[in-house]
Amino acid sequence: MNPLEQSEHLLALKVMRLTRPTLVGPQVITCEPKDVPSFSLRQTLENEGTTVAGAETLAVGQFMLLPQSFGNIYLGETFSSYICVHNCTSHAVEGVTVKADLQSNSTRISLPMHENKSKPATLAPDETLDDVIRYEVKEIGTHVLVCEVNYITLAGIAQYFRKFFKFQVLKPLDVTTKFYNAEMDEIYLEAQIQNITTGPFCLEKVELDSSEQYTVTALNTLPNGESVFTSKNMLQPNNSCQFLYCIKPKPEIAKDINLLRMANNVGKLDIVWRSNLGEKGRLQTSPLQRLPFEYKDVRLEIIEALNIVKIGEPFTFQCRITNTTDRKMDLVVKLPTVLDFNCPYTGSAEFCLGSLESAQQREFPLTVFPTKLGLIKVSPLILINTLKQEQYTIAKVVDVFVVDDDYHEDETFQMNKFVRYDNASKPQYDDQSLQLQVV
Repeated sequence: MNPLEQSEHLLALKVMRLTRPTLVGPQVITCEPKDVPSFSLRQTLENEGTTVAGAETLAVGQFMLLPQSFGNIYLGETFSSYICVHNCTSHAVEGVTVKADLQSNSTRISLPMHENKSKPATLAPDETLDDVIRYEVKEIGTHVLVCEVNYITLAGIAQYFRKFFKFQVLKPLDVTTKFYNAEMDEIYLEAQIQNITTGPFCLEKVELDSSEQYTVTALNTLPNGESVFTSKNMLQPNNSCQFLYCIKPKPEIAKDINLLRMANNVGKLDIVWRSNLGEKGRLQTSPLQRLPFEYKDVRLEIIEALNIVKIGEPFTFQCRITNTTDRKMDLVVKLPTVLDFNCPYTGSAEFCLGSLESAQQREFPLTVFPTKLGLIKVSPLILINTLKQEQYTIAKVVDVFVVDDDYHEDETFQMNKFVRYDNASKPQYDDQSLQLQVV
């Protein structure tokens, strides 16, 4: 079967991309009728599609301009196109079928058309066969829409022809993340989203979908529930905004050091935006990998402690020690107090904690008596492994705010699980640029 020339075919194929119109402003040019350039200006205005007679005497508005070409589309948006086959002859054409394929750099996808028709159609004179195709683009780069029309001539000869429509799929967002390992089990994620399109868009939703090992708390709202951003979350081209999340391991993960070491995947960012006249797009990032925790030989957790205490009253806090090594330990706990006038608290402790197998935990209370007002720091805590004569010094144990005797608080606020490590270093963070994918 040899295809005929395009002008010789019995059917005509028309393809139009369905997209939202754009807003354009008309050209307003006015001059005196006797001015020399009036003729050339009048010709220019006659050729301008947005020109309205008498617009120079009115307030300048805007027009909706329909798409003039296939143009570009952004990753995560839905590509929609109207495909129409028209019988241009004076007789019926039988065996009409239309097939549409979308070809990218790596794949070729067949797009469903006329799903309600199980057999080829017969087109009467001036009759059309049309359908709308939709596909959510999932790959950046050059795409080609291939439309093929098959039919049978009056002589019973099968014929076909094709048309090709090329367009580009561009990246709409640039997402950068930073992970901060706090001195607790929590991880803080800062996500920066930048608009790299040519027009503004509105961020409709930016959420962190946690993995099975973690829970997520968004820190992008005020205490009254309002967003820290404006109601529209509008981003102009090349502008960016930041979102903050607190990530905590689930209790069954947090209590097991080995499981916590392996739980690196914290989740994915789910981003939904609206661009020109409400055009919707949605993307997900690749899985976010946190910084590994720096576990040393011992791990200290403050699992219960008051936030505020009165001066002179005992301040008791509950501690938990975990052996994070692969060997047995026999620990002695020391909380020394400096005999100095400037020491903010009194009270010391020294006792044997006993033997701890690998990954085993032991809880115990410690008590001090604050002697100064304000924020005081209880430190250091010394742990001695008598089996190998190793000493671990935890420089920062717990902070507490000391108030006067007449201070009154209606509700008691409990500190929620602090975690310390020996020789605790400064908070770490990690910059990551992410790959975007369509969901």
